[in-house]
Amino acid sequence: MRDYSRFMSSRIVLFFLFASLGASFATAQNSTTPSTPAAVDNKFVHRQFGDNCSLEPKFVPSVADLNGDGVEDIVIVGRCKNPLIDQGEKNYRVVDPMDSFFGYGNPTITTSFAPDDPKLRGLALLVIHGAGPDAWRSATPLSKFVIINLAVRTLSVKKMKVNRKKYANAIYVEEATADQMTSAIFWDGKKYRYEPLGSSME
Repeated sequence: MRDYSRFMSSRIVLFFLFASLGASFATAQNSTTPSTPAAVDNKFVHRQFGDNCSLEPKFVPSVADLNGDGVEDIVIVGRCKNPLIDQGEKNYRVVDPMDSFFGYGNPTITTSFAPDDPKLRGLALLVIHGAGPDAWRSATPLSKFVIINLAVRTLSVKKMKVNRKKYANAIYVEEATADQMTSAIFWDGKKYRYEPLGSSME
């Protein structure tokens, strides 16, 4: 009788051991969801934006619905040597919301506005508006943008109140400038707009 009890106890222990291993395996499988930007590397950036742009590895890509259509989009911090050269072939738009806010944002001209610090030259936000079940990973996304002339120090995506009733996901940037300006880049339904939010030096 004692041997039978030991046998049953061993079987119960094994059952719970395998059950917990199975649960861990299922959790590991479920952790790789479509919103995980694990597929973002230089190969992905070159495919979407051309060889002139590359991934800036110290920044983690952010996934969120940026244009409010219910489909996940992605914003990647990259470095582009000449962002204008591939926009026709790779079907993206180069935009300059910051210089537009301050009066003149024609990218044909403002791409030449290089910062003094060489570490900041060529930094850009690479934005993909997703389409279909593959969202931002789609071979034919809804639209793509290269946002230039932002001296990015840190980046995050958070909700922003754009009017009395509407909230939208915005790209918050702490700028690597002398006054450490924080700004928001958000989609207004037609284009990306820049909104300065203040300086951490104030």
